[in-house]
Amino acid sequence: MLQKFEVSGVHTIINEQLHKYVNKKLGRIDKYLPRQSRQSAHMEVRLKEEKQAGKKLYTCDITLYLPHETIKMSETTLNMFAAVDIVHAKLKQQVERYKQSHTDAKRQRRLFARRKLAL
Repeated sequence: MLQKFEVSGVHTIINEQLHKYVNKKLGRIDKYLPRQSRQSAHMEVRLKEEKQAGKKLYTCDITLYLPHETIKMSETTLNMFAAVDIVHAKLKQQVERYKQSHTDAKRQRRLFARRKLAL
């Protein structure tokens, strides 16, 4: 689980079902992070409800603070759960890109060499 995980609502009330869903989807994003950055990572999730032209639009904003980078995502849809799903998919891709750019290539080669020898 992330060190610090905050969920807040803007112009909306976050019921228990929505809070559990956000925790389930976004709370375990740390398994995609490099091990050395898991201790200092924290996430802020803001769920918003807006009315435009007679329609309700739901927005999910995420800010993920990592040691050398801050990742921000936002998605607006007609359903709050769909917004959380889409942001989760986008965030997963960005975290994978972060992991590739912040891992030590020399260490990775050593680990793969050990693995080949074990097989």
